[in-house]
Amino acid sequence: MSKTIIVSNRLPVKITEKDGEYVLNPSEGGLATGLGSIYRQGYNIWIGWPGIDVSEEAQPQIREQLKALNLLPVYLTQEEINNYYEGFSNEILWPVFHYMSVYARYEQVYWDFYYQVNSKFRDIVLQVAEPGDIIWIHDYQLLLLPGMIRSEAPDVAIGYFQHIPFPSYELFRLIPWRCELLEGMLGADLLGFHTFDDSHHFLNAVTRLLPVNASANVVMVNDRAVIAETFPMGIDNEKFEQLSDDPEVKRQMESLKESFQHTHMVLSIDRLDYSKGIIQRLQAFELFLQLYPEYVEKVILYMIVVPSRDTVPQYKELRDAIDMLAGGINARFRTINWHPINYFYRSFPVEVLAALYNFADVGLVTPMRDGMNLVSKEYVASRKNNDGVLILSEMAGASKELIDALIVNPNNIGAIARALHEALNMPEKEQQRRMKQMRQVVAKFNIAHWVKLFMDRLQEVKQYQQSMLARRMSLDMQSTVRNAYKRSTKRAIFLDYDGTLVGFQANIDLASPDQDLYHLLKTLSDDPKNHVVMISGRKHETLEEWLGHLPLDLIAEHGAWTKKYGEDWMMLPGLTAQWKQDILPILDTYMDRTPGSFIEEKSYSLVWHYRKVETGLGELRANELMNTLRYFTNDIGLQILPGDKVIEIKNIEINKGKAALSWQQDREFDFMLAIGDDYTDEDIFKILPAEAVTIKVGSQVSAARYYLRNHQEVRAFLRTLVS
Repeated sequence: MSKTIIVSNRLPVKITEKDGEYVLNPSEGGLATGLGSIYRQGYNIWIGWPGIDVSEEAQPQIREQLKALNLLPVYLTQEEINNYYEGFSNEILWPVFHYMSVYARYEQVYWDFYYQVNSKFRDIVLQVAEPGDIIWIHDYQLLLLPGMIRSEAPDVAIGYFQHIPFPSYELFRLIPWRCELLEGMLGADLLGFHTFDDSHHFLNAVTRLLPVNASANVVMVNDRAVIAETFPMGIDNEKFEQLSDDPEVKRQMESLKESFQHTHMVLSIDRLDYSKGIIQRLQAFELFLQLYPEYVEKVILYMIVVPSRDTVPQYKELRDAIDMLAGGINARFRTINWHPINYFYRSFPVEVLAALYNFADVGLVTPMRDGMNLVSKEYVASRKNNDGVLILSEMAGASKELIDALIVNPNNIGAIARALHEALNMPEKEQQRRMKQMRQVVAKFNIAHWVKLFMDRLQEVKQYQQSMLARRMSLDMQSTVRNAYKRSTKRAIFLDYDGTLVGFQANIDLASPDQDLYHLLKTLSDDPKNHVVMISGRKHETLEEWLGHLPLDLIAEHGAWTKKYGEDWMMLPGLTAQWKQDILPILDTYMDRTPGSFIEEKSYSLVWHYRKVETGLGELRANELMNTLRYFTNDIGLQILPGDKVIEIKNIEINKGKAALSWQQDREFDFMLAIGDDYTDEDIFKILPAEAVTIKVGSQVSAARYYLRNHQEVRAFLRTLVS
């Protein structure tokens, strides 16, 4: 019976010690609520740190208590907490991922402990994981874990979800251990992020820092497709709707009405953190009171800051700055029976928060950076009468969904002050229109929906990987093909050259055959049963120089030139190169604008190469060039072929498929094999009969029946045929 294993830094319980006795209370957090439906069922397990330093004698007792709740602890020492959690996670990853890289401290000892603790998590996961299990890892404290588990247990399904932003490549690359972190993440099969921007930043970092390829949101890692997707996290919206009717919440509401009956309330709730934009929010509120003095005594900012890490110097300084600023604003504006900011530095029970969500006219949520921000969604879920206004930072992931909020740039204090004025003056009808839309979003994309979406997608990814593996040419498939080869008496073998028999060279002239390849081709073509055809996009002069002495047939420039062994080169009749004079100037312009690109001229085609161009720029220019060329080539019988770091323009009659067809005219073969790596080779795969053995190199998306990973595998396969 397969199970689901959830892994996060913290277990979803609060443990308190009283006279040597440990008391366990399930925690209220959004993630704990959402995943409750999973980890409490059957044999499922949640693995994490219990949140306190547990003495060795007490560890077995707590393990038993936790086991009853389907929880499994990872015990960490104080030193591990200081370096892995406070150090690497919160002094390197947190600031860099929240675009506050000036706060990052890149200490080697932090990394050593981060690696050590991730290994500790791995060992505990592997104690309980079995083939077929699903492992869902959460958040930035465990970035190395997916890769560590993958290398020990290749068959499990691993999902990873990132609850904080993923920074742009320019910031991410500041981290000294950036490649190790990405390799760890790529151990997962499915990587989830809150927003499209986050997944896009991740894919950009991966393709620029690691030798992997990605197309759209699929990264190929040693044959395994890893998918990066967007899953905006939701909340338990029903819980907040129901809290409105809770007797304790109603009692709190009454007391709020008494205290603030003639005052508009603006509500702000955050954890103490420099990413939350609390200082700027206070400055904006101060500016609001200056610009709109008519609101003196008519509005209050009810600000809750939940204590967090205030032993750390930056956080202590931030707390002092908030105290001073809030105190200064109160001193400046207060009157006998009103002071503008009600500021609390403590946490409140959920009933009090629910009462505030219900009571406040305006929710003010303006973080500098936030993965999602669930406070904004909790405010919306609580507004059962569809009134109230949400002011939301564009830097919070939630702003991509709650588009009917008043969206502000958190650094623009004037904009926040104006948004406050707009919110306090918004007609009831407009409030309702906006709030209804937002409530629909929050209700539909709730926490249960998020969990289901992620889990369903992970299953799909595993199935997708299986279907790809089915086409990977396994040793069994190779031996089946080898047997068919041995039984046959007349064989046609079509081989592409670049990318199929030799690797990819930045300099196109360095790709000449090596001794090993000469030997292989000679052995293949010396067999009288074999008819070997080298079918390449290369110039016919180049093929002649490299391969003319071997007993094989040559087809050059995708079929424009053909040479049967022992005969002269033949040109495809009726071709014209007149069009080149119109196209060359366009390619020249793009070459001038793109450092590193160059043009190769063949008899009946032109090729624009961008293999030496900076990543990203080459692809951008290639797309621009294709769009420009489409205007010119449609009506003059030309074809544009995008290839591996090349764009080729050629006569439409020239086609490897047609060339292969005319080559085999009036001949019968009982074994046919074609191997190629490019867009142009698809034409051959399509024209050959269904029983032919067709192999695509390096990619799965193809008309070919099988695929091999690279030119080394192709050579190894061909060697097995001739040995």
